Amino acid sequence: MTGPDFANTNAASVETVVTHLEMTAPPPVLPPRPVTPRLALMKADAIPLHFYRYLYATIGHDWLWVERLDLDDDTLAERVQREGIEISVLYANGAPAGYFELDLAGGKTIDLVYFGLMPQWTGRKIGPWFLGCAIGQAFSAGAERLTINTCTLDHPGALRLYQRM
Repeated sequence: MTGPDFANTNAASVETVVTHLEMTAPPPVLPPRPVTPRLALMKADAIPLHFYRYLYATIGHDWLWVERLDLDDDTLAERVQREGIEISVLYANGAPAGYFELDLAGGKTIDLVYFGLMPQWTGRKIGPWFLGCAIGQAFSAGAERLTINTCTLDHPGALRLYQRM
């Protein structure tokens, strides 16, 4: 699915509605791992900034993720390589397919900062399992509360997916 064309849009001029959600316990059953494609999920310790930029820009392009696009290396490194940030990258058939970013700095409240799939992997039924992995990782890290937000610029199914979990 391709999102709206924001090529000539000033991000500051786009009205959005932000929805904040929280979970205080993992669901009793998480979605099963899809049989295909071949999937691997790996934590990226001290993720290389060029790789993070690639994931962020590619996944976020259609949804107007702009907050981190123009950050210099030092500022971006402070955000994504600091203590308490966990970034996990999803690979499908050997290539990057998505990532999620957890902020554990809030102690028992963990924030799912970013969650997304590469455009070619949206709508392929791996999102629920992938989100389940993020939820499981957060609660395994000691979360008593997991927070996430989404907005009207995100994938049209994002809010529905988050609410189903």
